[in-house]
Amino acid sequence: MTDELERLANGVLWPGFLGTEAPSWLLDELRDGLAGVVYFGQNVSDGLGALSASILAANPDALIGIDEEGGSVTRLESASGSTVPGAAQLGVLDDLIATERTGAELARRVRAVGANVVLGPVADVNTDPRNPVIGVRAFGADEALVSRHVTAMVDGIQDAAVAACVKHFPGHGDTHLDSHHALPEISLDLAEYERVHVEPFRAAIDAGVDAIMTAHIVVPAWGEAPATLNPRVLGMLRDWGFEGVIITDALDMAAIRETVGIGGGAALALAAGADLLCIGNPTNPGDAALADQDRRDFLAARDGIAAALRDGSLSRERVEEAARRVAALATKLRRSADAHQDVAESFDAAGIVRRAVSVVGDAPVAASGLAVVDARRRSSLAVDSAAAYVSDALAADGYRVRLDVASTPLSEQDRVLDAALAAPGTTVLLIDRPDADAAQRALVERAAARDSDAVVVNVGLPARHPLPLSTVEVGAASRLGAQVARETLLGLPAPPQKVDAAG
Repeated sequence: MTDELERLANGVLWPGFLGTEAPSWLLDELRDGLAGVVYFGQNVSDGLGALSASILAANPDALIGIDEEGGSVTRLESASGSTVPGAAQLGVLDDLIATERTGAELARRVRAVGANVVLGPVADVNTDPRNPVIGVRAFGADEALVSRHVTAMVDGIQDAAVAACVKHFPGHGDTHLDSHHALPEISLDLAEYERVHVEPFRAAIDAGVDAIMTAHIVVPAWGEAPATLNPRVLGMLRDWGFEGVIITDALDMAAIRETVGIGGGAALALAAGADLLCIGNPTNPGDAALADQDRRDFLAARDGIAAALRDGSLSRERVEEAARRVAALATKLRRSADAHQDVAESFDAAGIVRRAVSVVGDAPVAASGLAVVDARRRSSLAVDSAAAYVSDALAADGYRVRLDVASTPLSEQDRVLDAALAAPGTTVLLIDRPDADAAQRALVERAAARDSDAVVVNVGLPARHPLPLSTVEVGAASRLGAQVARETLLGLPAPPQKVDAAG
């Protein structure tokens, strides 16, 4: 039986859960005021609409969120790869109408499965090319460009009766650590940080964004606590007039779980000014995940809040305020959904991506087939970087081999490379970190020494330093991006050509 304080805590909790059907414990909590759920790839099946219906039957005001960014990050198409343009592609194109329509399409897809919150767009300004967690998820490295595209995408999403949640405040773009695994610290000059990294969030607030997600990063000038737990940082949003919902990034990420714990983090985040606590994906511990990891993580958060309420370290008024904001968003979305009517509008996702993809260096000779060496980095918890659907779509029925350059000896790399060069078709090196990963670049250089007609397909940030082979710059690890790259290499509709980066 849920007591009064636990019920109050339920109103600010947003857990993930295991499986493609709602577990009984989750439905019970939803009936007892749980704010909603977050979907992850392991929840997605052909029955996702029915799953949403069961959740909304238990709590008609449930917020159902999903990381559906397009490009490299998708949950709805996690098994096959995104067919929506990604942020970096939209930033390269710099067509605000295309970005707004992409936002509307993301909202349409999310609404079609019964969800109502898009955890996007990414408002980070990716100024560190080593960044392992943002990269092509950002619109770019210029704050003005990022700001205008964040505004356009927020408009597209929210005009379609779905809430947008910009992330990751106050800006995760200048880190070289992944907060899923560590606690990044940003030591930029504070004036520069505020001018560059904070600006897109101000733009989103001016655009009327419904929600903002926090980052588990430390800005020493603002205190030792990560932003998610820092009242000074979260208070900035209120000082700027933001009245929407402040959502935490997942509390099961190492930056929180391995420092103050999920329960301690939940209480501290609320005290700092957060309103809705994303608990996260219960599969994240990997092999260490227990059969009931979802419920354990949820209870850890709720028990932490209840304990803090009982000992007075967290005020009841603060939790009630947070719950009111969450409830107000749910009410707004229900009214918007009731009034919204879909307008048939063509959305040429492939056309947008074709305009964004470019060739650097000499135009490659049209290939009869492709032999793909997939040398991308390993997947992270945020981005399924090495997902096979990218190389599958690129190679089609041709030769394909996965090569982890971070762990494979050079002798074995050369054997794999020689086998690909001997296979029918043009050899393609599929990479995603040409500037940040010396091993990927070295592989390209060794391939160039063997075959000057080999090509590179780069699905990460564009190479700032010229590569010795013709390069197709895609800007997203997506199925759609890979299909467009394949078209380009087979001599089908070609993207615009760029001069060599050295020129």
